[in-house]
Amino acid sequence: MRDMFLVNRPLITEKAARLSEAGQYIFSVKGNTTKNEIKKVIKEMYKVEVDKVNIVNTAGKTRRYRGQKKQGQGFKKAIVILKKGQKINLTV
Repeated sequence: MRDMFLVNRPLITEKAARLSEAGQYIFSVKGNTTKNEIKKVIKEMYKVEVDKVNIVNTAGKTRRYRGQKKQGQGFKKAIVILKKGQKINLTV
């Protein structure tokens, strides 16, 4: 049951919407998650066959507040590529 909390949420952006037409979906995941864990969780949660998983670590943005630089918190996102003919319905 711990595995279900490794995937935070699907990322819904314009780029993600274009990729979803090609069978690729973007999810925000925990920082210590591996590709195999993501593949297993997506397969259990959405009942689809996952072909491949790519991971991107995004750095936090640097912001200035009252003359001080602050580093924003980055996050890890996973691009999940499904097998041909598979779909995930993310609209609720």
